[in-house]
Amino acid sequence: MGSGAQSEMADTLARLWTKFLPDILERVCVLESAGAALSAGTLGAEERAAAAAAAHKLAGVLGTFGLAEGTALAREAEASYSANSASGLVGAARLRQIAIELDRIIRARG
Repeated sequence: MGSGAQSEMADTLARLWTKFLPDILERVCVLESAGAALSAGTLGAEERAAAAAAAHKLAGVLGTFGLAEGTALAREAEASYSANSASGLVGAARLRQIAIELDRIIRARG
């Protein structure tokens, strides 16, 4: 791919990132809320399913934008919420940390 095509691709990805950033950040908020609810012992089945879905979508979109670390973290969260394996304070603490790290990675991307 020539430099013109690379520049065009980079511009397109930058526009897409800007367009979808609000949705991406909203998914992180879903994960933050689910982690807080898990900590409080109030995480219901619907909220758990929403967190798994948000994490799944984040894994895909972050990979598309070259954020491999974010993809790995989102997959970890998805597996925890999907398998219902996130339990107790240790699971809640890890899932809250994942949400914080995802937020950091996303905001660093700009």
